Amino acid sequence: MQVISFDPDDEPPPTGNTPNQLHFLKILEKKVLWLSTWMIHHANHIREGDGELKVGGHQASCASMVTIMTALYFAVLKPEDRVAVKPHGSPVFHAIQYLFGKQDKDHLSKFRALGGAQSYPSRTKDIDDVDFSTGSVGLGVAMTSFAALIQDYLEAHSWRSSRSRMVCVLGDAELDEGNIYEALLEGWKHSVRDLWWIVDYNRQSLDAIISDRLLTRFHRLFVSMGWEVVTIKYGKLLHKAFEQPGGDALRQWIDSCPNSKYSALVYKGGEAWREALQADMGSRSSVSELLARYDDRALNALMTNLGGHCIESMLEAFESIGDDKPTCFFAYTIKGFGLPLAGHKDNHAGMLTSEQIQRLKSEHNISDGEEWLPSAGTGVPESELRSFLHSAPFCTASQRRKNSPVVAVPYPFPKPDGHQMSTQEAFGRVLASLARQDTELAQRIITVSPDVTVSTNLSGWVNQRGLFHVNGQTDMFTVEELQTMHRWRASPTGQHIELGIAENNLFLLLAAAGLSHSIFGERLLPVGTIYDPFVERGLDALNYACYQDARFLLVATPSGISLAPEGGAHQSIGTPLIGMSKPGLASFEPAFTDELSAIMSFAFSYLQHEETEGQDIAIGADLLGDRRGGSVYLRLTTRRIEQLDREIDDTLTAEIIDGGYWLVPPQSSCSVVIAYIGAVAPQVIESCDELNHGSPDSTAVLAITSADRLHRGWMEAQRIRYRGLEKCSAQIEKLLGAIDSNVRIVTVTDGHPSVLTWLGAVAGHRVYGLGVDRYGESGTLTELYQAYQLDAKSILSACRSS
Repeated sequence: MQVISFDPDDEPPPTGNTPNQLHFLKILEKKVLWLSTWMIHHANHIREGDGELKVGGHQASCASMVTIMTALYFAVLKPEDRVAVKPHGSPVFHAIQYLFGKQDKDHLSKFRALGGAQSYPSRTKDIDDVDFSTGSVGLGVAMTSFAALIQDYLEAHSWRSSRSRMVCVLGDAELDEGNIYEALLEGWKHSVRDLWWIVDYNRQSLDAIISDRLLTRFHRLFVSMGWEVVTIKYGKLLHKAFEQPGGDALRQWIDSCPNSKYSALVYKGGEAWREALQADMGSRSSVSELLARYDDRALNALMTNLGGHCIESMLEAFESIGDDKPTCFFAYTIKGFGLPLAGHKDNHAGMLTSEQIQRLKSEHNISDGEEWLPSAGTGVPESELRSFLHSAPFCTASQRRKNSPVVAVPYPFPKPDGHQMSTQEAFGRVLASLARQDTELAQRIITVSPDVTVSTNLSGWVNQRGLFHVNGQTDMFTVEELQTMHRWRASPTGQHIELGIAENNLFLLLAAAGLSHSIFGERLLPVGTIYDPFVERGLDALNYACYQDARFLLVATPSGISLAPEGGAHQSIGTPLIGMSKPGLASFEPAFTDELSAIMSFAFSYLQHEETEGQDIAIGADLLGDRRGGSVYLRLTTRRIEQLDREIDDTLTAEIIDGGYWLVPPQSSCSVVIAYIGAVAPQVIESCDELNHGSPDSTAVLAITSADRLHRGWMEAQRIRYRGLEKCSAQIEKLLGAIDSNVRIVTVTDGHPSVLTWLGAVAGHRVYGLGVDRYGESGTLTELYQAYQLDAKSILSACRSS
């Protein structure tokens, strides 16, 4: 297909597609349309449900992309290519996987039911071969760009020699999502390659028909970012009509027709087309004669023969690309194409009636009882259809998901020395120490930050390991021998990727790097740093990364009002709750550097854990799911505190990892426990000392390193006991078992107090919670701790009055 600025004006060059291939592709196109439509109908009208809610589905959104997906999967894609499918096109994807034998009828018949095919493609919930989860629109699109960047990273580090194409099929309404343009700009900075975005340009969103003339804007934008743009507007029938007398006028009419009018005429059909065309241009030379050549049915087929519904046009467009330059295809389509609701502006959640599905079944020559049969209605023997499917380039019997060996974590793990230090500073020192080691762990770590590399203490690492850029860049400060603490070499072998200030990009890159072992068969250990309050700016992308089980270490710092002078806009309140509520993300908030060292050592192993079949373990032996692994979130602080003079043995290490330990153990006369997390440790210790000075052994201190893991273990232990499967105790139950039920608990955290106040529910203790539940403000640390009741005086008062 010719690369054009707007609409194609010439016939595309001929390709090598054979009549036999086109024959089977058109058969499969109809079969995919039927299966995706039937899947949704079956879920809503045939399968028994509880009657509470409609099941839903998107028959019209599926229909518009059937031809695109048919051409891709059955003719163009290779097994090594990776695809993100637009969320509402999930049934089309499942239907194609079913025809390839990678999905089964049972899961299709349970579409959107528990244990069935998912409403949106999911790496972790679906049984078929999902490369990238999609669901929150726009994220899967950007994900393919960052996967392409990771492919370049692996190739530059000599870990990958073959190339794969990263592909996304997206709806045009997804182009409203701002994260796409953040990713587009970042991709331009890093010269991404082998990236295709294929836009199902049906010009309808959920609520409306999109604005006219948007395509020219999109084209200019993509070209400015270094992309090729290919527009597939017309199918073969329309191209032939354009060659006839009156054809030029017909093309001009289509090009100038408003989207809303075109959609309305699609829905109304052949007679309406004739009336509108005759009224608008019937007086022009040869137009009436051209229209007279088509009866109403044929005229409707002609006017809906857009490029995105023409297999030949789609194949020519795909096969015309002979380089690795990122390419955006705009395939003109009709929402609901091939269905009775085609073109109607209300068709997004619309569904065929039972009568309409029966007519469609008749049109597809499918008999009752053969609705799920792959060969039903195709007119070819199942053996021939299966043979063609097996010959498709994408078809492979091998597993497309890869594996990668586990990277050893060095022992002893680096632990920074110093009497006064913040956890943020300690994190930087640990990474800098790893950077100086010639270990596989150091080689496989990739760091990334959205323009906060210096202020999150990554400089030492980057000075040692360098910036990554596929083309390399020159630091003129180094060339000119100017003094700078940041001597960052930018080269293809660097191990730090510097992003612009876009938190969505951070989490999407962490997701792509965190799936490298599965997507590319080469393990990376991604470490991303971000200001803790800005976790919320990229929360959708963070959720997306966790949902598909990407593995990464997220370091969020600085946190809380302990950042003092920076003010409320840079102080975080609810992020600990985010850490607790996010599946697949183990959240820690250490107070001391030795705790941080133990947690980081655990984290680099935890990122690589994967549950294997046949593991025989007691149900209660892994309450935290550590054998399954996941990602890790560290909430760190810039507050320098006095470090403890102690040696951490294996028992204490295990308690730190499990979420908490007794810093000051309770004695028989204990009447109050101060449970704290993070930066407020000095105030807690001061309060404890004063209380015990006045009343010896009256106060104990519970150091919590992970409210998330304490809570998760407690919940899981309750579930196990509720099912009567096994007697087990969670870490927090063991800890609180050391105190009487009448002991009061005062919780202290530089975050929302509810992060810890749930402790009272474990064994019925009375709890008084101190924390931050309103926006912070600028001030000194002393001023803010007093204003928000995190100072020693407030803690003492709470202990005495609770």
